Amino acid sequence: MLRDSTTLAHVIQAYAQTKQLHRGKQLHAQLICAGYQPCTFLTNHLLNMYSKCGEIDYALKLFDKMPQRNMVSWTAMITGFSQNFKFLEAVSTFCRMRIAGQSPTQFAFSSVIRAAASLGSIEFGKQMHCLSLKCGFSCELFVGSNLADMYSKWGVMYDACKIFEEMPHKDEVSWTAMIDGYAKNGDFEEALLAFKRMIRDEVTIDQHVLSSTLVACGGLKVCNFGKSVHSNVVKLGFELEIVVGNALTDMYSKAGDMESASNVFEIDSELGNVVSCTSLIDGYVEVDQIEKALSIFVDLRRLGIEPNEFTFSSLIKACANQAALEQGTQLHAQVVKINFNSDLFVSSILVDMYGKCGLLDHSVRVFDEIGIPTDIAWNSLLSAFAQHGIGKEAMKIFDRMILSGVKPNEITFVSLLTGCSHAGLVDEGISYFYSMDKIYGLAPREEHYSCVIDLLGRAGRLKEAEEFINSMPFEPNAFGWCSFLGACRIQGDKERGKLAAEKLMKLEPENSGAHVLLSNIYAMGRQWEDVRSIRKMMRDGNVKKLPGYSWVDVGNKTHIFGVEDWSHPQKTEIYAKLDSLLDQIKEAGYVPNTDSIPFEMDDGMKGKLLHHHSERIAVAFALISMPIGKPIIVKKNIRVCVDCHSALKFISKVVGRKIIVRDNSRFHHFADGSCSCGDYW
Repeated sequence: MLRDSTTLAHVIQAYAQTKQLHRGKQLHAQLICAGYQPCTFLTNHLLNMYSKCGEIDYALKLFDKMPQRNMVSWTAMITGFSQNFKFLEAVSTFCRMRIAGQSPTQFAFSSVIRAAASLGSIEFGKQMHCLSLKCGFSCELFVGSNLADMYSKWGVMYDACKIFEEMPHKDEVSWTAMIDGYAKNGDFEEALLAFKRMIRDEVTIDQHVLSSTLVACGGLKVCNFGKSVHSNVVKLGFELEIVVGNALTDMYSKAGDMESASNVFEIDSELGNVVSCTSLIDGYVEVDQIEKALSIFVDLRRLGIEPNEFTFSSLIKACANQAALEQGTQLHAQVVKINFNSDLFVSSILVDMYGKCGLLDHSVRVFDEIGIPTDIAWNSLLSAFAQHGIGKEAMKIFDRMILSGVKPNEITFVSLLTGCSHAGLVDEGISYFYSMDKIYGLAPREEHYSCVIDLLGRAGRLKEAEEFINSMPFEPNAFGWCSFLGACRIQGDKERGKLAAEKLMKLEPENSGAHVLLSNIYAMGRQWEDVRSIRKMMRDGNVKKLPGYSWVDVGNKTHIFGVEDWSHPQKTEIYAKLDSLLDQIKEAGYVPNTDSIPFEMDDGMKGKLLHHHSERIAVAFALISMPIGKPIIVKKNIRVCVDCHSALKFISKVVGRKIIVRDNSRFHHFADGSCSCGDYW
């Protein structure tokens, strides 16, 4: 009988390993029909077979009917539950085993520790650690590896390292747990150091170690180290492993080496999966090559690969950053078609995209369709209102967010302070700044201090801004000094402006903004010698002034214009329209503000130069190219000047069109002779 039981056990074990559930069930049924009652030894093999084949409920029924159970029976059920992702049941069965007086094996410990790690049950995991120490299993290979993995998943890398170092034997499993733990917790340097130690100790490397190491390389953007890992991948024959190919594509994409990323992607058609496609799309988005990102998306669909929520999020984010409304709305339509509009992250990105494209009502509509908005969704909506300078509405959104029980974070307050700054809500903004620490327990960062400098500067309260700067726990960053310098230019404060310019030049020597703004301050006071001195300083230091340009999307194509740009194929019609507009707005009361031109020339020449600013050329082109009634959306890379702001108000009135301009600071909605900013920006 023992020989028969042994033979049957081998057969059942073979069915378990090859996952031949149907044959396993047939054998079990034959035993029952023959009246043979399997002994505990055979039943344990049946438990293992059902568990490995995914029939954990059937295994439990069999387990509950067992007249006698030994530690192997308990271990089989605990392991089965853990392998089938029923982690609570694994923990519960382990506790039942202890109550039954059975001592756990190292395999039971390994499985229950995996369950605790997956459940995030820190207290129970620590109890298992203590119990494994008491039973003498903590340094056993699989128990130690799972303990190290558990602590690394929780981000408790000190304990993970301690267990790892105390293990007398390290094989690939424990090394993989450590490197993976470091990579997932953002300790990328430690992950690479661990990999180097593996190489030094000549530990066998598998595809999982290589993948985790490549994740760390991508996180640090260390392309050279990544290439050395890539050489190991090729040497060990893992280049066609899907998980490794995905990691390589992702690593090169994150490092900005899109040529290498594309080469890896094209090595084998099998690597063309949604993960690698999304990594490639991400990479092109990060280097502002939206057309190539969209091209990869088209290839993905042509291959019959279904995009996931991360694919859409990356592409919609790109459309948001480029204010590419046409492509963004097309992606939104596909999101709805594939039913990803219920994904909270995708919906939040859509809220952000419509806000950055100038369609605030669309942002609100998408947000309202979200069932229970997360902090990301609330922050996206808040940011949209802030960018459009609607500070009071941004404050109302913040109040709604708090009432809904969502806790604000640092990003929330950047948007809130920006909204207050653009709307001139100085006292409210100051109050929000100090509430960060006092009410919400958030320590203000550099960006929050910079927002307050901007808030006070825009309101012309330069003395208060200066006092705030002097009271800061650190020096302002470049944005802070640039905001202060810009305010000094508007107010014509030469002394404070000079100080701010010096600070900004020290932080960013190649940034032309400091030189240009200081030059403008001197020009306002007609100090032309000082203006010439600044210009010479720029020439000697090879500091190039950032050219202003504007762009507008018409017919799925982006049209870009510079100052006095005569390169467009329709230049004759554009400039005829521009001249016609000038006559109309002058008749309506427009008077050029020539003080905004920081050059020593007569007013006639200044007026001509203003007339050919890039945003006016873009508006003229849109008027001759777009259907009547459709809003004109123009994007500009630098701040809109005072005179163009005035001219666009008049243009919106004489042509009866809504004109939306997004500069590098905020949105301006021009309609019927007025602007949404109330001339405060």
